[in-house]
Amino acid sequence: MKSLWTQVAALCAAVSSTFGAPGVAWSQCCGQEYRIECQTVYEEREATAYKLVTETVYDERTVTERVPVWETETRERRYKVSRPVRETSTREERFTVQRPVWETQVRDQSYNVVRNVYETSTRQERYTVQRPVWETAEREECYTVMRPVTETVEQERRYTVMRPVTRYVTRMVDQGCWADQVSYVQPPPAQRGLMRVQAGPVVDPVSGLVQVQRPGLVWANVQAPPQPVVTKVWKPNLVPQQYPVTEMCPQEVVQKVPVQVCRYEPQQMVRKVPVRTCRMITEERVRDVPVTTCRKVVERVENKVPVRVCRMVTEEHVRQVPVVTCKWITEEKSEPVEVRVCKIVEKQSTVQVPRTVCRKVPVKYTYRVPRTIMYRIPIEPACDTCAAVAEPEPELVAAK
Repeated sequence: MKSLWTQVAALCAAVSSTFGAPGVAWSQCCGQEYRIECQTVYEEREATAYKLVTETVYDERTVTERVPVWETETRERRYKVSRPVRETSTREERFTVQRPVWETQVRDQSYNVVRNVYETSTRQERYTVQRPVWETAEREECYTVMRPVTETVEQERRYTVMRPVTRYVTRMVDQGCWADQVSYVQPPPAQRGLMRVQAGPVVDPVSGLVQVQRPGLVWANVQAPPQPVVTKVWKPNLVPQQYPVTEMCPQEVVQKVPVQVCRYEPQQMVRKVPVRTCRMITEERVRDVPVTTCRKVVERVENKVPVRVCRMVTEEHVRQVPVVTCKWITEEKSEPVEVRVCKIVEKQSTVQVPRTVCRKVPVKYTYRVPRTIMYRIPIEPACDTCAAVAEPEPELVAAK
């Protein structure tokens, strides 16, 4: 690798010192020109990494439990009972009785009867009547008439006209150019060597446990220095320029137009209107009115009614009443009763307890590494001999 870079540097120095233009070379026979082009090639490489895989492991444990056990026992229960004892005796009871006695009486239920007696007579009634009398008369009535008067008046009519207006607008124009920009690419680790590391957590690949790594020197991949890469970058250059812009702007125009206007003037007029008037005349009149008079006549009606009346007579009686007396006697009794008793018994059982274990699994992956190759391509053959000898494919000059 070192000898290849040495050859490329010597070739570039010889070409630049001879002609003063980088990237151009001449052939030995008749001054043939060449163009050097760069091409990026990606190489695929394989690498191995480790990923953590979590697994669940079940451990067996013996667990002691206290289990309740129910048993049935027979016990004697004593209780007291109250028993009634009834005794019958006789006592004397005095009571009063109401005995009905019926009697017949004559009751006076006479009543009055009212009878209407109608009598008819004639009387004079005076009343007033309003009689209408119509009269015709003339009266003057004033009214207003609107007379039309036509005049010619000039009115201003306004309307809008769109007229073009030109103005200049400043716009920024990009007049930049392409420039070479050098960037550095970090290549992958090429070889292993001693490297100092700081203290930090590390996963053990065998047991999967996290341990603390002490600081010190360890064997690791040595990182190569970054390589320069030349790329084309656009360098902007904004320049202001004036551009004419034509817009249609509204403009108001005033025009005088003759218009005929009709207006109305009030005029007072007088006319005679016949008016018919109604006048009411009062007249008194007499008429005979028949009058019916109602007179009340009271008549007595005799009515004697026999009525049967009940009268209650009080009498005292004596009777023998049996009386029952109840006495309660307390007695003690016993009976067998079944009772459920709970006892706690220890019981051992085996259970599986889950536990999570981490382990490292190797995983292979492929990544691409960029590499730049330089080709030498002839531009134009100088003679027929060089054209015949020139190769159709580009010649490899250097690779980096």
